[in-house]
Amino acid sequence: MVSERLIKQIEFIVEVDKLKRIFRQNVVIGTTQQENDAEHSWHLALMAIFLSEHSSAETLDILRVLKMLLIHDLVEIHAGDTFCYDVKGNQDKSEREQRSADKLFNLLPSDQAQEVMDLWREFEKMETPEALFAASLDRLQPLLLNYHTHGHTWQRPGINSEKVLSRNKVLEQPVPLLWEYVKDVIEDCINKGYLVR
Repeated sequence: MVSERLIKQIEFIVEVDKLKRIFRQNVVIGTTQQENDAEHSWHLALMAIFLSEHSSAETLDILRVLKMLLIHDLVEIHAGDTFCYDVKGNQDKSEREQRSADKLFNLLPSDQAQEVMDLWREFEKMETPEALFAASLDRLQPLLLNYHTHGHTWQRPGINSEKVLSRNKVLEQPVPLLWEYVKDVIEDCINKGYLVR
Protein backbone atom coordinates (compact mmCIF):
# COMPACT_ATOMS: atom_id res chain seq x y z
CA MET A 1 0.00 0.00 0.00
CA VAL A 2 1.28 3.47 -0.95
CA SER A 3 1.98 5.64 2.08
CA GLU A 4 0.55 9.09 2.69
CA ARG A 5 4.15 10.35 2.92
CA LEU A 6 4.93 9.17 -0.61
CA ILE A 7 1.70 10.68 -1.94
CA LYS A 8 2.64 14.07 -0.43
CA GLN A 9 6.13 13.87 -1.87
CA ILE A 10 4.80 13.06 -5.34
CA GLU A 11 2.24 15.87 -5.14
CA PHE A 12 5.04 18.31 -4.30
CA ILE A 13 7.21 17.00 -7.15
CA VAL A 14 4.34 17.42 -9.62
CA GLU A 15 3.55 20.92 -8.29
CA VAL A 16 7.12 22.18 -8.62
CA ASP A 17 7.16 21.20 -12.30
CA LYS A 18 5.47 24.61 -12.67
CA LEU A 19 8.92 26.16 -12.15
CA LYS A 20 9.55 25.44 -15.83
CA ARG A 21 6.81 27.98 -16.67
CA ILE A 22 8.30 30.84 -14.65
CA PHE A 23 10.36 32.97 -16.99
CA ARG A 24 13.21 35.20 -15.93
CA GLN A 25 14.46 38.44 -17.48
CA ASN A 26 17.63 36.92 -18.96
CA VAL A 27 17.73 35.13 -22.27
CA VAL A 28 19.49 31.84 -22.97
CA ILE A 29 22.88 32.39 -24.62
CA GLY A 30 22.68 32.23 -28.40
CA THR A 31 18.89 32.67 -28.47
CA THR A 32 16.15 35.23 -27.84
CA GLN A 33 14.37 32.73 -25.57
CA GLN A 34 13.85 33.77 -21.97
CA GLU A 35 15.48 31.52 -19.42
CA ASN A 36 13.05 29.76 -17.09
CA ASP A 37 13.60 29.25 -13.37
CA ALA A 38 14.26 25.52 -13.74
CA GLU A 39 17.03 26.19 -16.26
CA HIS A 40 18.48 28.82 -13.93
CA SER A 41 18.47 26.45 -10.95
CA TRP A 42 20.09 23.66 -12.97
CA HIS A 43 22.78 26.04 -14.20
CA LEU A 44 23.51 27.20 -10.65
CA ALA A 45 23.79 23.62 -9.37
CA LEU A 46 26.28 22.84 -12.14
CA MET A 47 28.26 26.00 -11.31
CA ALA A 48 28.38 24.98 -7.64
CA ILE A 49 29.95 21.64 -8.52
CA PHE A 50 32.68 23.14 -10.68
CA LEU A 51 33.34 26.42 -8.84
CA SER A 52 33.20 25.27 -5.21
CA GLU A 53 37.01 25.07 -5.13
CA HIS A 54 37.06 28.89 -5.24
CA SER A 55 35.10 29.32 -2.01
CA SER A 56 37.02 31.07 0.76
CA ALA A 57 35.22 28.96 3.39
CA GLU A 58 37.39 26.52 5.33
CA THR A 59 34.70 23.89 4.88
CA LEU A 60 31.75 24.01 2.53
CA ASP A 61 28.84 21.58 2.63
CA ILE A 62 28.32 21.28 -1.13
CA LEU A 63 25.21 19.11 -0.76
CA ARG A 64 23.63 21.87 1.35
CA VAL A 65 24.60 24.42 -1.33
CA LEU A 66 23.04 22.25 -4.05
CA LYS A 67 19.83 21.87 -2.06
CA MET A 68 19.60 25.65 -1.59
CA LEU A 69 20.21 26.32 -5.27
CA LEU A 70 17.59 23.82 -6.37
CA ILE A 71 14.89 25.15 -4.01
CA HIS A 72 15.67 28.89 -3.71
CA ASP A 73 13.41 29.96 -6.58
CA LEU A 74 10.56 27.47 -6.03
CA VAL A 75 8.68 30.27 -4.26
CA GLU A 76 8.43 32.06 -7.60
CA ILE A 77 5.85 29.48 -8.68
CA HIS A 78 3.23 31.50 -6.80
CA ALA A 79 5.12 34.78 -6.20
CA GLY A 80 6.42 35.27 -9.75
CA ASP A 81 9.90 36.35 -10.80
CA THR A 82 10.86 39.80 -9.53
CA PHE A 83 13.51 41.55 -11.62
CA CYS A 84 16.40 42.40 -9.29
CA TYR A 85 16.50 46.05 -10.43
CA ASP A 86 12.71 46.57 -10.13
CA VAL A 87 12.41 48.89 -7.12
CA LYS A 88 8.63 48.73 -6.94
CA GLY A 89 8.43 44.97 -7.44
CA ASN A 90 10.97 44.38 -4.69
CA GLN A 91 8.93 46.31 -2.11
CA ASP A 92 6.57 43.40 -1.40
CA LYS A 93 8.75 40.57 -2.73
CA SER A 94 9.49 39.12 0.72
CA GLU A 95 5.83 38.95 1.69
CA ARG A 96 4.79 37.38 -1.64
CA GLU A 97 7.55 34.81 -1.45
CA GLN A 98 6.81 33.91 2.19
CA ARG A 99 3.15 33.27 1.31
CA SER A 100 4.26 31.11 -1.59
CA ALA A 101 6.73 29.19 0.59
CA ASP A 102 4.03 28.48 3.17
CA LYS A 103 1.66 27.22 0.48
CA LEU A 104 4.20 25.21 -1.49
CA PHE A 105 6.52 23.69 1.09
CA ASN A 106 3.65 22.51 3.28
CA LEU A 107 2.63 20.08 0.54
CA LEU A 108 5.55 17.97 1.78
CA PRO A 109 5.58 15.75 4.87
CA SER A 110 6.21 18.01 7.88
CA ASP A 111 9.88 17.07 8.39
CA GLN A 112 10.75 17.75 4.75
CA ALA A 113 8.61 20.89 4.71
CA GLN A 114 10.62 22.22 7.65
CA GLU A 115 13.94 21.30 6.04
CA VAL A 116 13.07 23.04 2.78
CA MET A 117 11.73 26.11 4.60
CA ASP A 118 14.92 26.30 6.68
CA LEU A 119 17.11 25.98 3.58
CA TRP A 120 15.14 28.68 1.76
CA ARG A 121 15.39 31.05 4.74
CA GLU A 122 19.11 30.31 5.12
CA PHE A 123 19.65 31.19 1.46
CA GLU A 124 17.67 34.43 1.84
CA LYS A 125 19.60 35.53 4.95
CA MET A 126 23.04 34.93 3.34
CA GLU A 127 24.80 34.41 6.68
CA THR A 128 26.32 30.91 6.46
CA PRO A 129 29.25 30.02 4.16
CA GLU A 130 26.90 27.80 2.13
CA ALA A 131 24.27 30.52 1.73
CA LEU A 132 26.87 33.12 0.79
CA PHE A 133 28.39 30.82 -1.80
CA ALA A 134 24.97 29.93 -3.22
CA ALA A 135 23.93 33.60 -3.34
CA SER A 136 27.21 34.49 -5.05
CA LEU A 137 26.48 32.01 -7.83
CA ASP A 138 22.93 33.35 -8.07
CA ARG A 139 24.45 36.77 -8.84
CA LEU A 140 27.21 35.50 -11.11
CA GLN A 141 25.01 33.41 -13.41
CA PRO A 142 22.85 36.31 -14.72
CA LEU A 143 26.00 38.38 -15.20
CA LEU A 144 27.44 35.61 -17.38
CA LEU A 145 24.24 35.47 -19.42
CA ASN A 146 24.25 39.24 -19.88
CA TYR A 147 27.93 39.21 -20.84
CA HIS A 148 27.25 36.65 -23.56
CA THR A 149 24.00 38.26 -24.82
CA HIS A 150 25.41 41.77 -25.30
CA GLY A 151 23.92 43.04 -22.02
CA HIS A 152 20.37 41.93 -22.83
CA THR A 153 18.73 42.88 -19.52
CA TRP A 154 21.12 45.78 -18.90
CA GLN A 155 19.64 47.74 -21.79
CA ARG A 156 16.72 48.87 -19.63
CA PRO A 157 16.63 52.48 -18.43
CA GLY A 158 18.46 53.15 -15.19
CA ILE A 159 20.65 50.04 -15.18
CA ASN A 160 24.30 50.99 -15.10
CA SER A 161 27.65 49.52 -14.11
CA GLU A 162 27.36 50.85 -10.55
CA LYS A 163 24.10 48.95 -9.99
CA VAL A 164 25.49 45.75 -11.52
CA LEU A 165 28.67 46.04 -9.45
CA SER A 166 26.65 46.65 -6.28
CA ARG A 167 24.41 43.65 -6.99
CA ASN A 168 27.44 41.40 -7.41
CA LYS A 169 29.46 42.73 -4.46
CA VAL A 170 28.20 39.80 -2.38
CA LEU A 171 30.92 37.72 -4.11
CA GLU A 172 33.77 39.74 -2.59
CA GLN A 173 34.26 37.76 0.64
CA PRO A 174 32.97 34.23 -0.11
CA VAL A 175 34.62 33.93 -3.55
CA PRO A 176 37.27 36.67 -3.98
CA LEU A 177 38.66 35.22 -7.22
CA LEU A 178 35.19 35.25 -8.79
CA TRP A 179 34.71 38.82 -7.51
CA GLU A 180 37.85 39.86 -9.43
CA TYR A 181 36.47 38.08 -12.49
CA VAL A 182 33.13 39.93 -12.12
CA LYS A 183 34.87 43.32 -11.98
CA ASP A 184 36.84 42.46 -15.13
CA VAL A 185 33.66 41.35 -16.93
CA ILE A 186 31.81 44.52 -15.98
CA GLU A 187 34.69 46.67 -17.23
CA ASP A 188 34.79 44.69 -20.49
CA CYS A 189 31.01 45.12 -20.87
CA ILE A 190 31.42 48.89 -20.47
CA ASN A 191 34.18 48.92 -23.09
CA LYS A 192 32.04 46.87 -25.49
CA GLY A 193 28.99 49.09 -25.01
CA TYR A 194 26.87 46.41 -23.31
CA LEU A 195 26.64 48.42 -20.11
CA VAL A 196 26.80 52.15 -19.37
CA ARG A 197 29.08 53.45 -16.65
